[in-house]
Amino acid sequence: MKKKLLALLLALSMLAALTACGGKKDDAGTPEQEVTAGDVDGTVDQPQETPEAGEEASEIQNADGSTEDGAVETLPADPAEKAEGGSLPADTTQKPESKPVEKPVQKPAEKPAEKPAQKPAEKPAESKSVDLAAFFETFASGENRPAMMQADGEVLDAFYPGLTAIKTKQCGVYTAMISAAVGELALVEVENSADVQAVKDIFQARINYQVGDDENPGGAWYPQTIEGWKNGSRIVSNGNYVMLIALSEGADDVVNSFNALFA
Repeated sequence: MKKKLLALLLALSMLAALTACGGKKDDAGTPEQEVTAGDVDGTVDQPQETPEAGEEASEIQNADGSTEDGAVETLPADPAEKAEGGSLPADTTQKPESKPVEKPVQKPAEKPAEKPAQKPAEKPAESKSVDLAAFFETFASGENRPAMMQADGEVLDAFYPGLTAIKTKQCGVYTAMISAAVGELALVEVENSADVQAVKDIFQARINYQVGDDENPGGAWYPQTIEGWKNGSRIVSNGNYVMLIALSEGADDVVNSFNALFA
């Protein structure tokens, strides 16, 4: 009985305190809960707590069908609302770390292509040394060769004007003893290669004189001899060596033998 009385007095005192507050709402914006007297047994109903805004109670169902209160799940706040103090809540989202910009790998500078080493200019092969007197002896010993003699002095200047003015290492001119026969061999080795053409021009002038032209008869005089000089004369050179051959037959064979000396 005493306990019930005490509970009733406690409830009345709490009601008086709440009335003194003027019925103001609490900070959460909900009206104060009125305390009423309990049943006859004197028990007092406790006010039920209402979940605050943003919180939602969860209920867990067990396997046997019973339920139990779960942890209170906090609903996400409206991002438009500011936090207390007027500032936005700090963004705790972790941003991905930015990777450092990788510099392109520089390739080593290519070396310029090396030019092939230039070989020194090859020296021209030295011409063979040929004994022109020995070549004449071989020629004279052949078949069907006219009797010949060496021309020198005034005869050489008359037949080959200007030849003696050229510096030569070897010089031999051989003519037929009989003027009616076609047979003449001139062999020259000059000291300077620049004189080769001059010797060839002198040899050509000898042929032209022997053959003649329509106005002047040839130096060969006889028609058959003139024809032999016209068809059987050859001029050939190898290096500093120059040869003139005049034969009625076989002039080309002599040219081949002369060229073979330098092969």
